[in-house]
Amino acid sequence: MRQRSITARLTMSFAIASTAVLLLVGVLVGKLVEGHFEQQDLAALDGKLELVRHALAKVDDPAALEAVPDRISDALVGHHDLLVAVLGPDRRMLYASAGARFPATLLGDIAPGRGAVRVGPLEWSEGGQAFIGIAGAAPTGIAGGKAAVVAIAANIEHRREFMTVFLRSLWLALATGIALTVLLGWIAARRGLAPVREMVRVTQGISASRLDERLALETVPVELRELAVAFNQMLARLADSFRRLSDFSSDLAHELRTPVSNLMTETQVALSRIRSADEYREVLYSNLEEYERLARMTSDMLFLAKADNGLITTGHEPVDLRAEVQDLFGFYEALCEEQGIVLRVEGDAVVRADRAMLRRAIGNLLSNAIRYTPAGASIAVSIRPRGPEATELSIENPGETIDPQHLPRLFDRFYRAEASRRPAGEGAGLGLAIAKSIVEAHGGTITVASHDDSTRFTVVLPHISE
Repeated sequence: MRQRSITARLTMSFAIASTAVLLLVGVLVGKLVEGHFEQQDLAALDGKLELVRHALAKVDDPAALEAVPDRISDALVGHHDLLVAVLGPDRRMLYASAGARFPATLLGDIAPGRGAVRVGPLEWSEGGQAFIGIAGAAPTGIAGGKAAVVAIAANIEHRREFMTVFLRSLWLALATGIALTVLLGWIAARRGLAPVREMVRVTQGISASRLDERLALETVPVELRELAVAFNQMLARLADSFRRLSDFSSDLAHELRTPVSNLMTETQVALSRIRSADEYREVLYSNLEEYERLARMTSDMLFLAKADNGLITTGHEPVDLRAEVQDLFGFYEALCEEQGIVLRVEGDAVVRADRAMLRRAIGNLLSNAIRYTPAGASIAVSIRPRGPEATELSIENPGETIDPQHLPRLFDRFYRAEASRRPAGEGAGLGLAIAKSIVEAHGGTITVASHDDSTRFTVVLPHISE
C-alpha cells in the first residue's frame, strides 16, 4: 500500500478539520439568518393580530359585527402585503382580504369558545407564492358572546428568494474558503517540513570524506530541535569513529610494516650468499622473535575485535586483588631490580571477576607504569572500597606529566603520547586498550589523570552478586 507523505497527511488533516468547521459555520449562519427573518415576520404578524383584536374588542353589540370589516380595513390601511380573515363567533366570515386563502388546518385549530390564544406560525405555498400565517382567538365586547377567530398571513416569497441567493453565495464562499485552506495548509506543511528536507539534503551529502556537515539549530523549529541536536551528535560520532578508524588503519599498517620489513631484510641478507648452519639458525631465531611479535599483535587485535562486538565472556570467581598484584610484582621483579624501581601495594579486597582477564588488565597497567617510571622511583598500587557497591584499584607512577590533550586517547589502539615519552623497545600500543576492554567487560570503568609529574590509572569494579 502506497504511503502518503507527511505533507499530504498534514494537508489532508488540515483540510478535513477546516472543511468541518466551515460547513458547521455555514449551516449555523444559514439557520441564524433564516431564524432572524422568521422572528421578524412573526413579530409583525403578532402586532397585526393585536391590532385586529383591539378593533374587535370594541364591538359590544351583535348588530355592530356588521361594521367589523370597515373597522379592520381602517386599521390595516397601508398594509397591502397582509392577508387577513375574520370568522365571527358563529363561524361566519366577517372579513377577508383580497385573495386571502388560509389552510383549513390553521383556521380549524381555533374554534370559537375554546379559548385558544394563538396557533402557528404555519408556512404554505399557493399560486407560486409563499406565505407564513398565524391564527388566534379575538374576544369581542359582547356580553356572554363567544370569541371570534382571526387569521393573519404575510407574503414571504421575497424572503425565500433572498435566502436562496444568500445561501448560494454563502456555500460558494465556503467552497472557496475550503479550497484556500487546503492550499494554505499545503504551503504551511511544506514550510513547516523545510527543516526535514534540509536534514535529507545534509544526509544525502554525507560521505566518508564529508562528515563535517551540520544542521543550523537556529533555523530549526522547537519541535525538531531535539531531532536536529541528535542528528548533529550522530554526525559528530560518525566523524570521530571514521577518524579513529583511519588512524587505526594507518597505525596498524605502520606496526605491521616494521616486523614484515625486518623479516624480509634478514631473509634477503641470509640468501645473499651461502652461510653456515649456525648462521642460518641465528637468522631463524631472529625471525622467530618477529613472528612472535606478529602473533601477539594478532592475538591482541582479535581480543579487541571480540570486545568491540560484545563477544567476551567473563567468569565470576572470587579474585583476591592484593594476591594478584603481589604475584605480578614477582613477575616484574627482575625488571624492576634492574632499573631500581620499587613496587608497593596497600589495601586489599576480593571481587568476583574472571581471574585470567583481570590479571591481564592489571599486568598491562603495571607494565605501562614500569615503562614510564624513571630509575630509582617507586610505583604505588592502592586497593580500597568505592562506596558499598564497588572496589577501586589505582596504579600511580612518577614520570613526565602527560599533556591533557592526550589523556582522552590513551586507551585508543596504537595511540602513543608525545615522542619524549616513548622509551626504546615499547610495545605495539594495545596494552591500555585491552585493559579498558577487560574492565568494561566486567561492568567497570577505567580513568587516567596526570599532573605534578605523576600519572595515576584508576579502575573501579562493581560488586557482582552470586
